[in-house]
Amino acid sequence: MTTLSAVLAAALADRCQPFLPLRLPGGQALDRGPGIIELCPEVVHGAPTIISAGIHGNETAPLELLAALAGAIDAGTQALGAPVLLIVGHPSAIVAGERYLQTNLNRLFKRDSAAADVTTDEHTRAARLMTAVDAFWAAHAGTTHHEPALHLDMHTAIRASQYPQFVVEPYSHVTTPDATWQALSGAGMQAVLSQHRHSWTFSHYSRHYHEVVAFTLELGQVAGFGHNDLSRLTGMQRWLSQRVAGGVSPCAEPAAMDFFQVVDELMREGDDFALAFANDTPNFTRFEVGQTIATDSVAGPVVVRDAPLHVVFPNAQVERGARAALLVRPLATA
Repeated sequence: MTTLSAVLAAALADRCQPFLPLRLPGGQALDRGPGIIELCPEVVHGAPTIISAGIHGNETAPLELLAALAGAIDAGTQALGAPVLLIVGHPSAIVAGERYLQTNLNRLFKRDSAAADVTTDEHTRAARLMTAVDAFWAAHAGTTHHEPALHLDMHTAIRASQYPQFVVEPYSHVTTPDATWQALSGAGMQAVLSQHRHSWTFSHYSRHYHEVVAFTLELGQVAGFGHNDLSRLTGMQRWLSQRVAGGVSPCAEPAAMDFFQVVDELMREGDDFALAFANDTPNFTRFEVGQTIATDSVAGPVVVRDAPLHVVFPNAQVERGARAALLVRPLATA
């Protein structure tokens, strides 16, 4: 008999096969496309949730969280009480153990450009994922529950971080409810980074096009399968479990998290673009006024002006014209 764990394992191996509705304790699983599984409870107690992982193929800890969740559902130890869309983002990159194959999938979730530029595996995958997300939110539009609908897109960062677990809040007019900040803090998140403009990531897609509260969740540093310390993510596991069960999220004070605002993006313009600091410099490292952050023969040197900056997601190996880092400053109040 097929299990949810077997379906998920096939997705992780890029061997997805269509499957008939799969009976689970308390509900069923429906095939919504390769690596896309909808959990449908017999009795709905809670708000719908999209839980996605593996948008970057070498970010394995979130995929291990999905595997643990699937195993608990199969065993009947995880209750089903809310509609959930489980998404394995980029199966072919997962098998390759690479961040992406041809271009960064997590920059392609924009409807017009995806429709016009289907030229890579990532463009094709982005179009399929957007279609699945559209269908899921359309099916659950207008439903009200004690907690909001959520899209939780789980990642791990390339570098170490002064805050190993942090939240990226996409730019939109959608306000994050106080209860969700409490839930994020309860899940062990240590910092929040709010975007200053549109960035066409997967979590941004749900916020921008569907007005659903959505986040990119950074859950430690990139490591291979079997080399992740999931004991550091027990708070996140507990939150995911409650979302799937339709229960009340564990909460803590938002003041336990540090809040930052993106003030600018560092873009790579020249072939000789280089970061002016070591490759092992952690995310959120502070740079003082007068310090050089990067050099670029086209854009010129990037020097800190006016007030200190913290650098997040620095990556000199991006394509020309792509973002090489976020430049952020702390907020005085959350």
